[in-house]
Amino acid sequence: MSIATQTLPETTTDTLLKFENVEMTFPNGTVALSGVDLTVKRGEFVTVVGPSGCGKSTLLRIASGLEKASDGSVEIDTSRIGYVFQDATLLPWRDVQSNVELLAELNGIGKKERAAQAAQAIDLVGLKGFEKNLPRMLSGGMKMRTSLARSLTLNPELFLFDEPFGALDEITRERLNDELIRLFDEQQFAGLFITHSVAEAVYLSTRVIVMSGRPGKIVDEFEVDFPFPRDPDIRFTAEFAELSGKVSHALREGHR
Repeated sequence: MSIATQTLPETTTDTLLKFENVEMTFPNGTVALSGVDLTVKRGEFVTVVGPSGCGKSTLLRIASGLEKASDGSVEIDTSRIGYVFQDATLLPWRDVQSNVELLAELNGIGKKERAAQAAQAIDLVGLKGFEKNLPRMLSGGMKMRTSLARSLTLNPELFLFDEPFGALDEITRERLNDELIRLFDEQQFAGLFITHSVAEAVYLSTRVIVMSGRPGKIVDEFEVDFPFPRDPDIRFTAEFAELSGKVSHALREGHR
């Protein structure tokens, strides 16, 4: 996972991210998104599922400022944004501590303060004791924890996640889902998370958005009212299976 940040004026609104009738057409004529309306508020963890090529990652890149929508409007009402990519992209010559300090260092935070912030973030993601390890000494899951900690040093109000756990084995993925949902419950940031996994979407979310095949548009939406802190065993309940089934059905219908 790697992180990009965007600087915008601070506001006090509850809506941190708002898409209105967003469309995206690439120079080669490919229409990736059509008429997307979506809001993400403080304390919401919104997950987007959809078939490959439906514009999910494009939506996230527009939110981050890495792409500009062809039409419609995008409002981002915070300057504190963390972007978590699919790949770890840790600097191989830096140990865990100095990798986690990187964004704070680039933002001009002093050595003592950023070291303290990094130590706190490392503890939050469960990597205490591994501060001096280089990336080549880490498992895939530990690399992801390091990247998440790196973003946490900037205390983001809005997290954008582009399938960060997609390449991991199922057990590691579930453990990191548990860690992420714990951090969300504790930190109360807003999250927009892209995934292909329906089970991951339902487990992490306060709301699941289902997109159609390309051009991507929102075809359904599901509130997830499982309580926080979220019990990992909820994955094995009838209620979880029922909601996952509804999301899967909407996903199949939207892909026709």
